[in-house]
Amino acid sequence: MFKHVFLTGPPGVGKTTLVQKACEALVSSGVGVEGFYTEEVREGGRRVGFDVVTLTGARGHLSRIRDSRDSQPHGRREYTVGQYVVDLPSFENLALPLFRNVGLADGSSSKKVFVIDEIGKMELFSQSFIRAVRQTLDSSSCTILGTIPIPKGKPLGLVEEVRNRRDVRVFTVSKENRNAILQDILETLQECLKSKA
Repeated sequence: MFKHVFLTGPPGVGKTTLVQKACEALVSSGVGVEGFYTEEVREGGRRVGFDVVTLTGARGHLSRIRDSRDSQPHGRREYTVGQYVVDLPSFENLALPLFRNVGLADGSSSKKVFVIDEIGKMELFSQSFIRAVRQTLDSSSCTILGTIPIPKGKPLGLVEEVRNRRDVRVFTVSKENRNAILQDILETLQECLKSKA
């Protein structure tokens, strides 16, 4: 029986958009939804970084393109993915409290979906985030709707762990199926929620 649903697919294929549509549908059917998604930040038509946005609308930096004028911060380790510098404190301050609150919010057995978009290279610099994801996957307090990158290059430990879990159903999103797949995702989430009820 699946407990969690994850979407995978190439960058820019529309995983986050599907997550947002699924959240809207869940909320309108009375399901509690919490968590965060990652959004591109564009300036003048070019992508300059990513923000973490909670489902309640709070927003914080996840990463920005390194400004050539910026020098390495003194005494702080810098985390980079390609041309992006990851703002770990900003990410952790926004994302980690969401994990602590999930399932505790009202203490009721009401069904909840917790959104983690995404478990990727940038987020995996945070050991606290890795621990929180593992605990949430193992807890029975909620169903996770998340996204993971398509495997390329060196496998990411936690991503492979999620992909190989028996209680996780992974949908691969493509340009061809992204408009048709939402219904399948919602049906699977409803099944996950039923099994928890």
